[in-house]
Amino acid sequence: MQVEQLHTASGGLMEGPLLITPQVFGDTRGFFYESWNQRRFDQAVGHPIAFSQDNHSRSSRGVLRGLHYQLEPEPQGKLVRCPVGAIFDVAVDLRRSSPTFGQWVGAELSGENHRQLWVPVGFAHGFLTLSDHAEVLYKASGFWSKTCERSLRWNDPEVGIAWPLDRLAGVAPLLADKDAAAPTFAEAVAAGEVFK
Repeated sequence: MQVEQLHTASGGLMEGPLLITPQVFGDTRGFFYESWNQRRFDQAVGHPIAFSQDNHSRSSRGVLRGLHYQLEPEPQGKLVRCPVGAIFDVAVDLRRSSPTFGQWVGAELSGENHRQLWVPVGFAHGFLTLSDHAEVLYKASGFWSKTCERSLRWNDPEVGIAWPLDRLAGVAPLLADKDAAAPTFAEAVAAGEVFK
């Protein structure tokens, strides 16, 4: 298993999110890899993580889900993978005490590269579907809570996520109504809806 930190758009390393690439064993019959190992994951993160639920979504090209996060008392960390298709997966740092507060990192996850993105508590998460269809699986460290759930505007220029919209073959991003109307980063900060 290979584990690496990601760089922000300004070139610095962001502490927290990790890009995990498992060792894949393949031959003419197909492939095998260990998609989850508690011991190895805890070693990579540096402390034990208890996951509460697994989630599975299917999306068509251009579907953009996010940016989602949950506040206390039910914050969520997410270990995200895309075994079918391809997505551009993003984490935005919402920790006031972090030197990368308000910055983002992203990586392509696909059925071809088998990568996973660890998005810890304190980050908003979202993804853009790049293939005709994609299935996304993620483990969450907290239970879903409607009262704790928040969204952040996907195209807020202050955050400046470089979504690969040129990969959509002319399809416009498709968002849920609540995501399209989500607050900007500045509005979330002013409302106190970020982390310490």
